[in-house]
Amino acid sequence: QVQLVESGGGLVQAGGSLRLSCAASGPTFSSYAMGWFRQAPGKEREFVATISRYGYSSDYAIFVKGRFTIFRANAKNTLYLQMNSLEPEDTAVYYCAARTGGLSISSYEYAYWGQGTQVTVSS
Repeated sequence: QVQLVESGGGLVQAGGSLRLSCAASGPTFSSYAMGWFRQAPGKEREFVATISRYGYSSDYAIFVKGRFTIFRANAKNTLYLQMNSLEPEDTAVYYCAARTGGLSISSYEYAYWGQGTQVTVSS
């Protein structure tokens, strides 16, 4: 199985940018479609973005389209989430997740999860 470790979270002002990373170890990284999810205090975990095994396809939640970009570097076993124009509403713990098969927006279809990284956006 694959192990996932997120990094890159932190405190940023509204309008700023952050890049999250998710380092994967274990079997071949390119065997997995990947996703980013987030969970704010008192709210359910929600889908942010997903990308196919080789990065040819991706999908985004409507509230991040045009601001966030998901991409991966299979040679480095790493998934990324570039977040621009951050808003206070983006404050949450961000998780990366892996699944065999194609990309998916459903958290229930991901078998492997990282521990999360906190993103806080101040107004």
